[in-house]
Amino acid sequence: LVSAALLLGRSSLGCALPAQALAQSRIKDLVQIEGVRDNQLIGYGIVVGLAGTGDGLRNSPFTKQSLEAMLERMGVNTREQNLQTKNVAAVMVTASLPPFATQGTRLDISVSAFGDAKSLEGGTLLVTPLMGADGQVYAVAQGQLTVGGFTATGNSGTSVSRGVSTNGRIANGAVIERELHFDLAGQTELRLALRNPDFTTARRIANAINANLGVAAASVDNPSTVVLSKPIGYPGDMVSLISRVERLPVTPDLVA
Repeated sequence: LVSAALLLGRSSLGCALPAQALAQSRIKDLVQIEGVRDNQLIGYGIVVGLAGTGDGLRNSPFTKQSLEAMLERMGVNTREQNLQTKNVAAVMVTASLPPFATQGTRLDISVSAFGDAKSLEGGTLLVTPLMGADGQVYAVAQGQLTVGGFTATGNSGTSVSRGVSTNGRIANGAVIERELHFDLAGQTELRLALRNPDFTTARRIANAINANLGVAAASVDNPSTVVLSKPIGYPGDMVSLISRVERLPVTPDLVA
């Protein structure tokens, strides 16, 4: 009886595994729309207010030039002056511009020391334009930095450090000034990129879309791409078609 029970338990377990493996997923969880993605932004700025842990102006001439240029814009002439401040650091600022982000939306930014600054703790980033790969300004950043790491030095010369104190973040530290226009509703054809390329999964996605629409609107271009075309006479734009298609259930193929 014990042997029979064990065999029955193993048989039941063996029957349950395939059912779990055949779990269905929505198309929206399997693909992403080609062209609808984040765009990287980058900028060069100055952090002020550091407690003597900034760049050495003698070793970082770009920091000195940036400081002089900023002061000149403020009406202060420091040319030919011997600046010795260590409370300023040159930094690189990076951010990701989400798709369809509108003007006035705020972004999180990352700030990294560019020169020989020891720490950015307690610093404030001054107004910094953030540019895309095309050289256009899409956002402007400014604010108080939050640094996760720290460095402590004792009188005996010993020091303790945790994390990286030359990197920081500013939550909602940038404001979008220019939008990336993409007329999604006016498109007649889109490419659905599979997150995990597979011939069988791509074919199942195309079959599910065609069965739901009743026309051959989707075709497999390659293992990672399904081409979706808006059917002639479809009562709606591409946005409504995507909203209808992305909820369809599909069983993705699994590797043995």
